[in-house]
Amino acid sequence: MADEPLVLGIETSCDETGVGVVRGTTLLADAIASSVDEHARFGGVVPEVASRAHLEAMVPTIDRALREAGVSARDLDGIAVTAGPGLAGALLVGVSAAKAYAYALGKPLYGVNHLASHICVDQLEHGALPEPTMALLVSGGHSSLLLSTDITSDVRPMGATIDDAAGEAFDKIARVLNLGFPGGPVIDRYAREGDPKAIAFPRGLTGPRDPAYDFSFSGLKTSVARWIEAKRAAGEEVPVRDVAASFQEAVVDVLTRKAVRACKDEGVDHLMIGGGVAANSRLRVLAQERCEAAGIRLRVPRPKLCTDNGAMVAALGAEMVARGRAASSWDLSADSSLPVTDPHVPGRTHDTHAHDHDHVHEVAKDNLYS
Repeated sequence: MADEPLVLGIETSCDETGVGVVRGTTLLADAIASSVDEHARFGGVVPEVASRAHLEAMVPTIDRALREAGVSARDLDGIAVTAGPGLAGALLVGVSAAKAYAYALGKPLYGVNHLASHICVDQLEHGALPEPTMALLVSGGHSSLLLSTDITSDVRPMGATIDDAAGEAFDKIARVLNLGFPGGPVIDRYAREGDPKAIAFPRGLTGPRDPAYDFSFSGLKTSVARWIEAKRAAGEEVPVRDVAASFQEAVVDVLTRKAVRACKDEGVDHLMIGGGVAANSRLRVLAQERCEAAGIRLRVPRPKLCTDNGAMVAALGAEMVARGRAASSWDLSADSSLPVTDPHVPGRTHDTHAHDHDHVHEVAKDNLYS
């Protein structure tokens, strides 16, 4: 255990300040400061509010994570941070903090991809990822099918949402039903008491000529909203639980159907599901049923590791260190549209980075952490 890389990870792509500490594939600490309550009155995440919340929470959350892990900042082998994709301002707070800590401590810096981190976090629960692994990532900003043969260097997009992501659709339908924000957990809760077959809502992009692995939830969202509006216009009571269950079933039906098809088509016998929507209880049940029927092994992290967190960033950072991947340059910046084909943002050149890193060790000798 002692020779496994000890890495601190910082995640600020959206509204949660996450800091994790990982040794190899062992989770030592997972500290989170959420600003979700500050966004609730707006019905969604406000980028400027999220950025300011990250600024206030950053140092206390890092300190808390180190205490929980029982390690000193001096002991770290590297610092990883989400460089993208995500909200530009929020990402900048995390990247700036990571650069400051890495510079002061004389530690290598690893700018990593948010989506690849969501895949890698499963290693903290179920051990090393099989290669290849098919990953279904579903959250408020992403609905993606990804094929990973090497989580540090080779992640290939198979399909993605062409409009609303699954989590975004959950939020919007919850708002139409006056259930509050965020929509995912509350829809899941109401759906457990409803009939998923009560209303035949459409399944987007499932026709024979539609893209096999892409997703579309905009039409479903519109269909549900119009159905609710029609009920209200007629003076009838909206069966909230049946609407929630039928809407949820339409989403998870498409997600699992396309994920299993991608596994079969590519000859991959492992499916990993991650992202905030992976905490949905019906998605987990239906995915398990369909994977078992198809002879596919399903891997889903526990709900807390599915939502945005620093542990997933630390996990990918530790994998970068373990596989000897190049650290990032000190000119690392946030990239709100960083493609998943870039699991991490390496240094400019090996020689340049080595020079910079030696310089960091020199300036760090008398700093607060030495």
